[in-house]
Amino acid sequence: QVQLVESGGGLVQPGGSLRLSCAASGSMFEVYQMHWYRQAPGKQRELITSISNGGSTNYADSVKGRFIISRENAKNTMYLQMDALKPEDTAVYYCNADVKTGWALRNYWGQGTQVTVSA
Repeated sequence: QVQLVESGGGLVQPGGSLRLSCAASGSMFEVYQMHWYRQAPGKQRELITSISNGGSTNYADSVKGRFIISRENAKNTMYLQMDALKPEDTAVYYCNADVKTGWALRNYWGQGTQVTVSA
């Protein structure tokens, strides 16, 4: 079984920064595409950024130029550097990953971490 655990959320003032981490743990697995999603109160969960195991990235327009996704494959860890945060970035942030264990490729979710942007 593979687990994804996020950390790094919290309360920050508008214009501030936060760095989220997502660590995959388990045994005998390989992580492929990784993603960050977020879900604001009363809204649907949305994909905001993705990174391949080769390092290719893409971003939603809402975070482009402010957020940077990265990963350390040796540590099976993904990061999200969030700068110039806005109140509308307030949401629960989830990591998501495609993970191969044995012959099976499955999709996993983390438990989520709250990010609140408020003065």
